[in-house]
Amino acid sequence: MKKYLHSLMMLLSVATFLQAQNLTKTENYVYSRTYLEPVTVSNSEAKQAQTVTYIDGLGRAKQSISIKATPAGKDIVKPIEYDGYGRQTINMLPLPQQGTNNGGIYSTPDMTGAMSVYGNASNYYAEKKLEYSPLNRVLEASSPGDPWKMETGKTVKYTYQTNGDTEVKRFVVSTAWTTVSNIAVGIPAPSIPASGTDPSSTGGYYLKGTLYKTIITDEDGNTATKFINGKGQTILVRKNDGTQNIDTYYVYDEYGQQTFVIPPSAVKLIEAAGGTISSSVLNDLCYQYRYDNQNRMVEKKFPGRDWEFMVYDKQDRIVLIQDGNLRTLNNNFGAKGWIFTKYDNFGRTVYTGFFANTATRPVMQNSLNSMASNAGNNEESSTTPIVQDGMNVYYTKKAFPTGSMTILSVNYYDEYPQDTPSKTGLILGQELLTSVSIPLTINGVMTTRSTKGLPTASYIRNISDTNWTRDYFWYDRSGREIGTHSINHLGGYTITETELDFTGAPKQITTTHKRKSSDIGIKVKERFEYDSANRLVKHWHKVDDRAEQLLTENTYNELSQLINKKVGNNLQSIDYTYNIRGWLTDINKSDMSAPNLNGKLFSYRIKYNQKDGTTNPDQVLFPGKDVKSKYNGNITEVDWRAVESIGANPPLEPKRYGYAYDALNRLTAGYYQNPNNPWSKEHTEVMDYDINGNISNMYRTSVVENSTTATVIDRLAYGYAGNKVININDLSTNPSGYEGGGNTITYDANGNMENLLDKRITSIKYNFLNLPERIEISNLQGGGIGFKYTADGTKLQKTNSIMECGIKDCYTVSTVSDYLDGFQYVSSTTTGGGSGSIESLAVSREMSRAMEMQAYTIGGIGPIEPGIDPPIGGGEFVLKDADLSFFPTSEGYYDYKKDQYIYQYKDLYGNVRVSFGRNSADVLEIVDANDYYPFGMNHLKTGNAFYGKRGSGYKNYKFLGKELQETGFYDLGARFYMPELGIFAQHDPLSAATLDPYGYAYNNPMFFSDPTGLYGAQINKKGELPATSPGGADNPLDVGEVVINAPIRAMASNPGSVLPSNCQLCYSGRGMQVNITLSPPRVKPLPPNWNCGHCNDGPIMYVGGAGDPWGIWELLGIIASTSEEPSLKLAALPLLMVTKNSDDALKLLAAEKGAIFGSSTSNNYKANFFKANPKLKGTVVVHHAVEQQVLKRYPGIVTESEMHSLDNLRGIPKTINSDVHLSQIRKIWNKFYKETPNPTKQDLLDQATLVDKKFGSQFTPKVE
Repeated sequence: MKKYLHSLMMLLSVATFLQAQNLTKTENYVYSRTYLEPVTVSNSEAKQAQTVTYIDGLGRAKQSISIKATPAGKDIVKPIEYDGYGRQTINMLPLPQQGTNNGGIYSTPDMTGAMSVYGNASNYYAEKKLEYSPLNRVLEASSPGDPWKMETGKTVKYTYQTNGDTEVKRFVVSTAWTTVSNIAVGIPAPSIPASGTDPSSTGGYYLKGTLYKTIITDEDGNTATKFINGKGQTILVRKNDGTQNIDTYYVYDEYGQQTFVIPPSAVKLIEAAGGTISSSVLNDLCYQYRYDNQNRMVEKKFPGRDWEFMVYDKQDRIVLIQDGNLRTLNNNFGAKGWIFTKYDNFGRTVYTGFFANTATRPVMQNSLNSMASNAGNNEESSTTPIVQDGMNVYYTKKAFPTGSMTILSVNYYDEYPQDTPSKTGLILGQELLTSVSIPLTINGVMTTRSTKGLPTASYIRNISDTNWTRDYFWYDRSGREIGTHSINHLGGYTITETELDFTGAPKQITTTHKRKSSDIGIKVKERFEYDSANRLVKHWHKVDDRAEQLLTENTYNELSQLINKKVGNNLQSIDYTYNIRGWLTDINKSDMSAPNLNGKLFSYRIKYNQKDGTTNPDQVLFPGKDVKSKYNGNITEVDWRAVESIGANPPLEPKRYGYAYDALNRLTAGYYQNPNNPWSKEHTEVMDYDINGNISNMYRTSVVENSTTATVIDRLAYGYAGNKVININDLSTNPSGYEGGGNTITYDANGNMENLLDKRITSIKYNFLNLPERIEISNLQGGGIGFKYTADGTKLQKTNSIMECGIKDCYTVSTVSDYLDGFQYVSSTTTGGGSGSIESLAVSREMSRAMEMQAYTIGGIGPIEPGIDPPIGGGEFVLKDADLSFFPTSEGYYDYKKDQYIYQYKDLYGNVRVSFGRNSADVLEIVDANDYYPFGMNHLKTGNAFYGKRGSGYKNYKFLGKELQETGFYDLGARFYMPELGIFAQHDPLSAATLDPYGYAYNNPMFFSDPTGLYGAQINKKGELPATSPGGADNPLDVGEVVINAPIRAMASNPGSVLPSNCQLCYSGRGMQVNITLSPPRVKPLPPNWNCGHCNDGPIMYVGGAGDPWGIWELLGIIASTSEEPSLKLAALPLLMVTKNSDDALKLLAAEKGAIFGSSTSNNYKANFFKANPKLKGTVVVHHAVEQQVLKRYPGIVTESEMHSLDNLRGIPKTINSDVHLSQIRKIWNKFYKETPNPTKQDLLDQATLVDKKFGSQFTPKVE
């Protein structure tokens, strides 16, 4: 009776609330309300998100309204239209209204609001032309805005054909099987069949009409063609650079498994050899994969790297992996061996490490197959620990391997380990979960909750020594992480405590930090204020007992796009402007033409389809490389004006870059245009590429020291072996820029650059994560630069030794920089020489050669660096490097020595342009300013770009907000980047997807950004797939079922919302190693963490490691959407971020709208399904899209109501149930459970979507 009474009261409450709305009763509708603060009864005054969707007589949505969703409390309406065939060919943009109808339908939505946020346009919609066939394939697609409307021809066009007679080569694979150590070993070999030997080809080409052919033409006329066979496998992706086809072939074995990817350069060599495929072509240029007789990938080889091996247990979990370096003694462990991973009964990773063993892969696999005791190969917790390097590991050694182990990481779940720091029962007033189940009453329902299923602690060992970092995690009664306690390798700690609101947004964060336990320490407090829709409005920051500072105050337009940000309590007011497609167009637009920029320090304009400057400064020198208006998202020009000295106005004419692109959307030229002489070719960068996309030539100009005119500083010619550059010659013979001595460059077995003698770098040693551990520079006393990392790739320390000379003598100065949860410490020791002030030189000549020092003024050396050191001899100098130097904030950095907040203007790419703050006299000052070449090198001779003395200081964080090293390399996290060359020093671990082993940002740094060194992310679009990204219009490349698209620069909850910020909310006291990612309601924009130099400084995975044989890391995403617009794909705005959890993996979101959870009033899911589909009873078996066992595996993530809702149910015909569900879908989910021990709800939905995409056409009803 109580249950029914409770339900009746709820219904009456909802009915009363709906009466308060103005819902149109003559229409069918679906009304949704999400409270943003806790309530016990319906409350129209509470913070909430409301939507109503009106339905026509055919059950189709015809209008969607977000009620009072704008910052001003007005409605946003999205009309939905259909053509005469019921197809949605017009996709309207959301239209802000002038008021609210309280949910009532709009017969004619007001367009005034649209004009105010989008500008004047005749088409506030995207449009599709569909073919008149049952397939309804798209023939042409236009975008909102007059420049892209259907009539202009600036659209994306699709043509569907079949292949011709001699259009596509046919590669076949023959697998030779042998038995080695009782293991079946298959070696696939590709070939082009001779005439008469293959019924599917003639003369080595596919028979006419046997492949589907799709031609995609982007808005600028660039085309890409994809050929697909009848199985849906991509056979060929073809582009054309204007003179030749650029072909990439995908080759499959007899069992349908992809075994080879043959890039364009390999295709040309095979053609030149008359169809013969040599081993050198395969090893130097192709991607190769081998599988065992259970269809598991067991070996892979990327071009330029040695083979990598994988060994599985009986549960198909990867237990051992081995790369080329681990097969030698050239690794951290001084022995040949494997990286191992151990799992518990739930498939969660419990500990990993190095296993010293020289056995081959078949021998290792046979050992796993032969396990009789503990055949499941599961680890168990134990009260008797394994003791290693002074660390207690509370697990057994039952799983393989059982000996010769160096444990590197340990994860604990469910219960806290015995050495856990004590914790009170409250964190900022919030009660904690414990390992003991706690009885709770939630919404009148009795339940119990505990930390079961949650990660509780993680221990990570240093790679180069035996010290550990220990992390502990604390949760509130809802299972949300509200506290962390990290004990670093020096004995200090970082404790974070977070108060969350009802939706999970942080209200306040307290961070307590000590480098060592004996230190005094520092405490940072942050407060966050939100508006009625949980948009962040104010961010407050306080250090120790100093006065609280208002870091940021945000203002949004009616689409929730950030349009103004006041930083430093209005020290600078920064305006943002967008076009109709949501692309950022201006920073401080209205101030560009003012002589003094109206008190602003920086104004920036991005032009896409507008061209105002020079077409080509030298048609003879740069033939065909013209600046043209672009419509496909490429940037045509950027203009900027920046104050270089307070009180001095910059030139009224803006500086400008004009960009030229080839037919493959690669950047071929960046022409700098001096305001006083646009034709001078200053700071110009021009590139050529080989057929594989490697830079073959680079031309660069600059104004050098003691000169006022532009000169050629680089005319670089790159020599390659495969994709590895092996020498670089500078034909300009100019010592400025890159020296280009033509010296031989060598690589290790993993494809890592071992030296760069042109820069006098004689040796680079790497750890097992392929991160540089030691860089030796010739003639540099003290030996060079060393790095220390944890076993998950977190950088802990950098040491360098340089020579500095004073009045009397020279000294060797050794500097140690500690990176502890974002807090950066610098200390120095001096040896040799006599007395004398250290004031003459900041770096040795050798270090200067390694780094492009002409671009910088060294901090602490005259002329006096603004905002940093006092004049030579000042009393503060000695103390500066001895303690905490700085740490990041959401808007820049906090200079601890000066008690000064540093704020930053960043451009579209996250590059630091102007750093500024208040000095001790409370006056605005500029402390650093930078201009960049397109590929990231600083302009020379600017005079106001500073580099921190001895390689330390926040001013060294420049390009992408990342740290510039003494070698001139940028540390991007997973790899080191060389901006003067436009390439990386290490092989890309994700090149299986990118097919670009060493290149940066797909050779288009104006469109893509690569802030992690892993995967180029689109700069300025929303959830649309970039034309030039894999899977896009110009690069229709399939990677399994995952469409990889990570536009980290485009985070918002509405069409085109781009929120420029310096990592708002991403500082959590863990130094940007852990981003605070909110779970926003539908109307709330995601916290923007683009432009955050430290956001990706956390751990990285051993790519290709356990559960990741392809090298494409796990899927994670945050869904942010205010509409269901399929063309804009707003429901899948992807984030690229590093998270600190049990598997420490980089997360990429598949850019597709996926499965959703509804709700159910009954747990009898079969009855629910057949009630909705009565005719299917007896013909189908009912299954869950997100599997029912999730309720037990991951308690608390999904409710039973959601699990058994109709939205989560799938009907599989009985005739195929055994094959499809038991043999295929179940295997996919089992793999997911093994690889994702702690998924979010969205992880589960994304996984269900991938299954639906693959099998949905076989379900009844079908899932499209």
